[in-house]
Amino acid sequence: MSRGKNVRRVAVIGAGVSGVVTAKWLKSEGIEVVVYERAGKVGGNWSVQISDSHRSEGINIITNGRLFNPLSAPEPPYPQESPTPPPLEIRKLLKLQNGEEQKASEIELLFAPPGPAYENLKNNIPTSMQELKGHPWPEGTGDWVTSVEKQKYIESYSEKFDVKGLIRFHTSVENVVKEGDKWIVESVSLIKRGEGEWEVISNVDKFDAVVVASGHYHAIRVPDIPGLKEWKSLWPDKVQHSKAYRRPVGFDGQNVLLIGAGVSAMDIGREIAPSANKIYQSTRGGEYDLPVTYLDPSIERVSEVSSFAIPHLDSSDFPQSGTVTLKDGRKLENIDRVILCTGYHQSRPFLPQFQNHNISVEKADDKVLVTDGTQMHNLHKDIFYIPDPTLAFVGIPYYTATFVFFEYLAIAVAGVFSGKVDLPTESEMRDEYEKRVLLKGYGRNFHSMKQDEVQYVDELVDWINRDIVERGGARVERLSEKWLDSRSERVRLLKEVAEGIRPVEALRCFT
Repeated sequence: MSRGKNVRRVAVIGAGVSGVVTAKWLKSEGIEVVVYERAGKVGGNWSVQISDSHRSEGINIITNGRLFNPLSAPEPPYPQESPTPPPLEIRKLLKLQNGEEQKASEIELLFAPPGPAYENLKNNIPTSMQELKGHPWPEGTGDWVTSVEKQKYIESYSEKFDVKGLIRFHTSVENVVKEGDKWIVESVSLIKRGEGEWEVISNVDKFDAVVVASGHYHAIRVPDIPGLKEWKSLWPDKVQHSKAYRRPVGFDGQNVLLIGAGVSAMDIGREIAPSANKIYQSTRGGEYDLPVTYLDPSIERVSEVSSFAIPHLDSSDFPQSGTVTLKDGRKLENIDRVILCTGYHQSRPFLPQFQNHNISVEKADDKVLVTDGTQMHNLHKDIFYIPDPTLAFVGIPYYTATFVFFEYLAIAVAGVFSGKVDLPTESEMRDEYEKRVLLKGYGRNFHSMKQDEVQYVDELVDWINRDIVERGGARVERLSEKWLDSRSERVRLLKEVAEGIRPVEALRCFT
């Protein structure tokens, strides 16, 4: 059943790699595309948003009663165990509590808060597995590159395929709703009128379809651990989420607790290890914990945190460190810094009609998209919204070679919206979705491609090619042998490091 014959104009939300490749493939099918990006450049999560004027020192701004440092990302109230609520109205956000306008540089940062990329961030999947179709990496590029190089690669792609001109920079999507057969996209744009002069303009546009490519590294997750909220209140600069980390500065001689056992904990731990006194890495023992052999040898893995001891404040000496109790009863004393490497929520605040944060994943009906923030519901192949496939998503799956993988999703979207690829019927999509729920369960694991990415791409390509060739489209090639060989080598290497056969330096993304 074809769903794309009336799709002529499409909104793409986000100008990271997912949004850029989606725009490219839609444009190649003759579809009019408008890309919304609240930041001032292409790149999404790979943009390190630190201006030269902020490199030497941080500027602290009070907004909504919370400290905001433009070197990092603003944090929500603690705890934050469900997806964050919709953002405050932009015009209110851009004013100080006394009603005075912010400085121009501050306005840009408040409008588009920095993402999770830090200065020394590198890819942990080799560039040989992250090459977009028709756009090789520059000659001489190694397997491991900085976030700056990855951002430039995405930007050069957008320029090569004439996507950059389709992007509305400094534009934040506030609300998306279907009225009749059209999607109404409400947005606000930050327009620079002169030196230090900005204006916020409201926009309303109509589209035949919408593609959400805004990523899932925005709404941070802060666990509800007894005492953590109080620690954040007492020591706002000593407790932070990994999204706020920017550089290994200020950790000299410190005792640091990393909460979480994923890539952020591993990477940040290795960066601060040379200067810190002692680093603990706490874990609940989850399915996706990285092996302890991936950590810097100086880091000690400990059990889950039970509580943060609230210090007595009745003395004249304000405490500079605190005690943390673990689930196994052990106490970690003199903890100076806490970094929460606890991940993010799935959250799409501009689609409030499809969100219900008050129910569990198990209670999701056949219309909701977001419940507790651990997964997206009711999507066919993690792409098409089953009740109305003119709403699509590119960039949902985890644990995959994002650039290459997400391009295949973009090709599928372009195929369907152009009418060259038929979607199954709604009942067939629903049946496939329910079978996947039974197989993978609810929550974060539902979107994991840790063992499934090759099979997923093969099935997606077979489905696309079934229709597209006879309707005038070019046959889509599967993952190349070169790519598959690189993946096999990477899997082998990860296994050897996990088993202690080879040192973590063999992964080379840390060197």
